[in-house]
Amino acid sequence: MMKLNKNPSNIIYIIFLLFFQLFFSQNQTREPININGTTADYVNETYGHHQRNKFDIWLAKSDKPTPLVIYIHGGGFGSGDKSKFYKSKELVKFLEKGISVATINYRFQKHKPYGILASLNDSKRCLQFIRYHADKYNIDKSRIGIYGSSAGAGTSLWIAFSNDMADLDNSDPILRESTRISCVGALATQATYDFFKWPEILNLPEELMLIANTERRIAKAFGLKHEEGMDLKSYKKIIEELDFLEKIDKNDPPMFVFNNQKGGIPVTNGQMNHHPLHAKALKDKADSEGLESIVYAPKIQIKDPSGITLVDFFIKKLKYSYKGL
Repeated sequence: MMKLNKNPSNIIYIIFLLFFQLFFSQNQTREPININGTTADYVNETYGHHQRNKFDIWLAKSDKPTPLVIYIHGGGFGSGDKSKFYKSKELVKFLEKGISVATINYRFQKHKPYGILASLNDSKRCLQFIRYHADKYNIDKSRIGIYGSSAGAGTSLWIAFSNDMADLDNSDPILRESTRISCVGALATQATYDFFKWPEILNLPEELMLIANTERRIAKAFGLKHEEGMDLKSYKKIIEELDFLEKIDKNDPPMFVFNNQKGGIPVTNGQMNHHPLHAKALKDKADSEGLESIVYAPKIQIKDPSGITLVDFFIKKLKYSYKGL
């Protein structure tokens, strides 16, 4: 039997080596290669000044400008990475149908200028950046769809349901580009980032919401420093900007929503953030406004009779029945 060398310097070296291997294995960058073995055509393209303002893009082979799907990762605006999408089956399916695909990173809410709006505006700018450079990427600017998961889903809906955020007088030509899209998808999404609407959406007493969604967390999401006794409901401009549920109208892009989470009373923040009643709230609002929507939340008996998948929904809207800008 091999004897363990108990020399302190050797033990420290072994511990350091194990720590280094663990750290490296968890933090090494995954190669931008999809499940078919195809590497992204452009990797870590820079669309802004923040270090996380990067995206990768796979270009569909075509002599003519192609439609584009942009994927936005989740992570509660505090974690996650564009590499999460590299091995998705959807990426390959879109490419096979002649649709280019981009996956993006954005700053987290802990980064200046702080709060969810900073993250949302990064994703908006990425859309505008790709539109501005449409010739470089061979993209048809009038056929762009966006979807994501969790925070990425909420971001996608915020872009889709906001009025066109093109700033036509801005000195930056990128910000003069349109933010209107042809279709939007949301997986395990929230219904709004006006958190004060969540008790009604989730059928919960406001007191329970305050236990799980503390004022400190809400203040952080709003980009504010929490102080005892602060009236967060008084920040109406921020709340109005974050309330994409209220922004929905019949002129917005058609929406696909999927949520496979269980219903009932949420007992964790994760269950509250991804509760299927968020999907129901979006469906109810879309129905009341006359907006086309496909919504699945099977654990609370919401199913669309079409049976259409997200991929087929996007293909239909981007390749065959889209409306130009």
